[in-house]
Amino acid sequence: MKRVIKELKRHAPFTAFGAFSGILLFIIFQHLPNETAYRAFYVLHPIHVVLSALVTASVYEIHECDCISGKCLRGQCNLWKLFLVGYIGSIGIATLSDSIIPFIGEFLLGMPNRGIHIGFIEKWWLINPLAILGVIFAFLKPMTKFPHAGHVLFSTWASLFHILMAVGSDLDWTSYLVIFIFLFLAVWLPCCVSDIVFPMAFVNSKKKEKM
Repeated sequence: MKRVIKELKRHAPFTAFGAFSGILLFIIFQHLPNETAYRAFYVLHPIHVVLSALVTASVYEIHECDCISGKCLRGQCNLWKLFLVGYIGSIGIATLSDSIIPFIGEFLLGMPNRGIHIGFIEKWWLINPLAILGVIFAFLKPMTKFPHAGHVLFSTWASLFHILMAVGSDLDWTSYLVIFIFLFLAVWLPCCVSDIVFPMAFVNSKKKEKM
């Protein structure tokens, strides 16, 4: 729990920066046609999924398989467990972050075109293979820092374009504040849970004691 709180504090400034960049993009693209926002969402959301799968699976693999300097003891890994942790962690959290939390914001603001877009169902042929691809990348070369920073930003922007699909008219300043809060929350807690709490929950308890 201390590790989680520490990571949340560390990620708060970067997440706030991402949410601020989202507001700037919102101002620029607020009159974007619904169909264009939909297409943009399905560029950003898949990138978020593959990066999230890479990080989630990598965190699990690094600790479960005793990886040191990029070399892992593969014999200590349960590959099915690695796959499930990476796949479920990325699909579940990315859906919460990019679709469900933004939809709650759209609902609270009463946006006229609000709707929920569940990528792994709506475009199953795109999202599910990319989650699997992210796990494969993690198995071949686990990495966390760069893809984690990337998927925080892509998650913010995917959430933004989900909201842009729902906008039907100009917004006042209080609406921008609400959108900023939801962009922040949509990324901050889910991404830290996805990258730290979820994969570490499946690491062998004896190995966690050594950390």
